[in-house]
Amino acid sequence: MSRTHSNCGCSMWGEPLTRRQAIQCGLLNSAGMLIASRLLAQETAGSTSPSAKAKAVIQIWLAGGPSHTDTFDPKPAAGVEYTGPLKSTCTTNVEGIRIGELLTELSKLADKYSLVRSFTHGQNGHETASYLTQTGRMPGRIVFPAAGAVVTAFKGFDESPGNGTESLIPPYVVLTSPQGRFSEAGFMGTKYKPFATGGDPNAARFAVEGIVAPDLSDAQQMQRRDLLQRVNSLGNSLKRETELAVATKSREHAYDLMLGDAGSVFDLRQEDTALRERYGRTKFGQSCLAARRLVEQGTKYVTINHGGWDTHKDHFPQMRRKLPELDRGLATLIADLSDRGLLDSTIVWCIGEFGRSPKVANESPWNGGRHHFGSVFSTLLAGGGFQGGQIVGESNATSERVKDRPVYPGDLIGTMYQLLGIDPEASLPHPRGDFIRATPGEDEGLESAGRLTEIV
Repeated sequence: MSRTHSNCGCSMWGEPLTRRQAIQCGLLNSAGMLIASRLLAQETAGSTSPSAKAKAVIQIWLAGGPSHTDTFDPKPAAGVEYTGPLKSTCTTNVEGIRIGELLTELSKLADKYSLVRSFTHGQNGHETASYLTQTGRMPGRIVFPAAGAVVTAFKGFDESPGNGTESLIPPYVVLTSPQGRFSEAGFMGTKYKPFATGGDPNAARFAVEGIVAPDLSDAQQMQRRDLLQRVNSLGNSLKRETELAVATKSREHAYDLMLGDAGSVFDLRQEDTALRERYGRTKFGQSCLAARRLVEQGTKYVTINHGGWDTHKDHFPQMRRKLPELDRGLATLIADLSDRGLLDSTIVWCIGEFGRSPKVANESPWNGGRHHFGSVFSTLLAGGGFQGGQIVGESNATSERVKDRPVYPGDLIGTMYQLLGIDPEASLPHPRGDFIRATPGEDEGLESAGRLTEIV
């Protein structure tokens, strides 16, 4: 099932482009790579179910693994050897739901999200747990794509909202650095990899790699564009040459992304100052704001890669810094999406690769740390067809094992695909045309307890 562009031979979903092919196709910089699929390929488009509720996903990826007992599944009755100094809980605006004491803003919005308190996969290694949580599969001979790549493959590149023109906004974006512990696109290839922005959304100017040059103003970039057009004697004299025409169009699209309306999606200076303050003037808070802007403009999957949760040592001082930051940014994102009428069509998914050990490691050298824990942990789900104000599953009294209704990675990922109008049984684009299900089947031997029908 290998296909190539008729003029330059670029692979559509096979091997990565060679340097020569990239030059032939005019992919001369990072911005050019963003629109390569638009210019040189037909997207793999899955049929969208009429009942699909979601159009996009914003994933808050808490890299390193956050403590479930300090966030979404507190167990104050377990005693101080489990709670440490975070012994209290927050009541929420939904009767019977209590969350960690430092999540004061999220406590006001419990009617807009649901919590899964019985998520499990049993893996305690970062790489394996990350891969399993993101793909629904265990590592093996086949390198499977993460959910973001699958959504990109089936949702494709839509026209930009409302104006009937091509959208240059990347369909799959990571704010700000790649996740790093697995290949997001897997066997599907580089076409489905996310665009990692780099930079810092909280900086005076969000320097998006390949789009915003930190040392050049827009006027200087425009001058460079004009100079290139004037000195491009070869391109001007051979306008009918197909390969040169592709290169020229690629370059023009790249400049449109850098200097036109598409690139402005990353300019957070256009937002109201008070709203920026509500999100929190931190890298994470402003990443949440950038994610909302991207979804607003047609991006299908945004991952906010928010690390620093691997707290083996001095866990509680770190939580007092990180949890209020998470609380503020995530709560404002959910509220902002709701206020703009976007929450109904946008799934918000907050999770790490695993939880942290419920019993505090007070012995030396950990000084009150928590370790990797994949037996049971929690995830937050909002929007896109997921009901709010609900709890799925239950852990035991110390949150060390699943007590009721286990939820496995494939169960959750398959539910999200259904809400997006993607058939979980559909075949993924494979370089050899092999049939590979979007979600694991019974023949793969992975545990499953069924889709999350309770909250959809």
